[in-house]
Amino acid sequence: MRALRVGNSSGFYGDRFDAMREMLTGGELDVLTGDYLAELTMLILGRDRLKDPSAGYARTFLRQVEETLGLAHERGVRIVTNAGGLNPAGLADAVRALADRLGIPVRVAHVEGDDLGPRYPGSLTAHAYLGGFGIAACLREGADVVVTGRVTDAALVTGPAAAHFGWGPTEYDRLAGAVVAGHVLECGTQATGGNYAFFGEGDVRRPGFPLAELHADGSSVITKHPGTGGFVDIGTVTAQLLYETGGARYAGPDVTARLDTVRLTQDGPDRVRIDGVRGEAPPPDLKVGRTRIGGFRNEVVFVLTGLDIEAKAELVRGQMAEAFDKSEPEEVRWDLVRTDRGDAGTEETASALLRLVVRDPEQAVVGRALSGAAVELALASYPGFHVLAPPGKGAPYGVFEAAYVPQGEVDHVAVLADGRRVPVPPAIDALGLDVVPQPPLPEPPPAGPVRRAPLGLVAGARSGDKGGDANVGVWVRSEAAWRWLAHTLTVDRFRELIPESGELRVTRHVLPRLRALNFVVEGLLGAGVASQHRFDPQAKALGEWLRSRHLDIPEELYRDLPEGAHRDLPEGLHRDLPDGRSVDRREGPHRDQPEAPHRDLPEAPHPDIPDARPLDTPEDRP
Repeated sequence: MRALRVGNSSGFYGDRFDAMREMLTGGELDVLTGDYLAELTMLILGRDRLKDPSAGYARTFLRQVEETLGLAHERGVRIVTNAGGLNPAGLADAVRALADRLGIPVRVAHVEGDDLGPRYPGSLTAHAYLGGFGIAACLREGADVVVTGRVTDAALVTGPAAAHFGWGPTEYDRLAGAVVAGHVLECGTQATGGNYAFFGEGDVRRPGFPLAELHADGSSVITKHPGTGGFVDIGTVTAQLLYETGGARYAGPDVTARLDTVRLTQDGPDRVRIDGVRGEAPPPDLKVGRTRIGGFRNEVVFVLTGLDIEAKAELVRGQMAEAFDKSEPEEVRWDLVRTDRGDAGTEETASALLRLVVRDPEQAVVGRALSGAAVELALASYPGFHVLAPPGKGAPYGVFEAAYVPQGEVDHVAVLADGRRVPVPPAIDALGLDVVPQPPLPEPPPAGPVRRAPLGLVAGARSGDKGGDANVGVWVRSEAAWRWLAHTLTVDRFRELIPESGELRVTRHVLPRLRALNFVVEGLLGAGVASQHRFDPQAKALGEWLRSRHLDIPEELYRDLPEGAHRDLPEGLHRDLPDGRSVDRREGPHRDQPEAPHRDLPEAPHPDIPDARPLDTPEDRP
């Protein structure tokens, strides 16, 4: 049977508007998918529905389809999307009305049964993650457009593949191959050079969206339309495979895909073949994503400029503490971000940021805490007092929580274009998710000279969120680098490099076929992205922070670096290696910091000032 060409035109609600047209006009396709849902999106749609019960779906999709439905119909391309969000039936009706107005004869079906709101009182939304067989039922009955609510992201690909190839629910290896392809496609241009650690190796100013050529045995080729931007190679596909995953078992409602069996092969320019994927029966329970309003949040960022940064921060903290005595919020969090430099050439680079975040069940409490107290300090605090923006009344924040229900307790239904309702049975078999034993590590590298440099010189990374947890996938591109990474980047070393993880549970998963390690940090993100627990609430840049940390790297690994890989290294890190490249291994406890600016100053730089404070230096910083 011929291959099935499945493309993607959206990785999130708000992605490139023109992508649907680009994918329909750029080359051959059989199915075009669009992924619009994420944990935060469900909360946003839930708040929309509170204002308007007929809302709850991604309205952007409807505007995109208005411009492209005729194109899709002419080219015989079927559209499958989870843009239905909380109201798939409502979006399906809206698409039918649009098609009638445009005079385009398309059959629109939808999938429902994921909404479990009545089971979870107090939740804003509660939706089970359904699999792909409801989508498959709609396509087998001739649907041209299939709208779903909360399905797994990969289901947008497994459904069309099961319909096209006639796969049954126990063909686990084939289904697992489609799940892996779907996981690569789901985030759009992240598979074609977007958000990629080694982005300088190609032109990623406007990467094209990806597509998969799926085969009957479950293998696939990831590629993109000819002439589009970006690039597809083993690295871009590896990065996306590691994104928002955990261990070797990648569980879903249809199948558990074994990521430790994935084999990647460069199959030509902008073509990566995926094969060898093994599958197992899915777990007996479906994941349920619940969102609720957690309370109210307010924030103010104080700008501290010039000298005595720590003393200025201490002053404003003390002043705000006195104000909080009258009405202290339930949670108060301070973060001092040392963006300042000594002897800076601009005011901005001479300034540090002191961030205050308060939370409380009552909006009035967080409003009074900052709107009054912080503003009243304007003429009565540290020299140079100002804030990035005046605080407001406070805004609600969301909480994401995961729950689980038996597959048989969820009424998964395909609602066909003619109104018929086709029940989708739960998985025939089910298996618990035992932890896969860690595979043996490769032989450690031989001893040899090392140079100190950022990890990212030889390793890529991609990070993301799953509820309150974060994952960081790290991979390398040669066997020599893999032997070094597997023995060097342990959990203890990870904790050293990412101090935030020090008191949290960190699990390391080893994926030798991908030359990759995946670290899961539990609780790093608090109650999830909507709670805005930390500076980077979705841990999107956590991997890049890790790549910027310095390690002792064997000199032999530098010889295989692609041209330009070292261009961002600081001066002095390029001296002794082949082609003039090197890494300077500084000695002493502060070898990664500039020398202290006051080290060579006279002992009393301010002899006429009693008890003169020394200049603020890197050693004084936390």
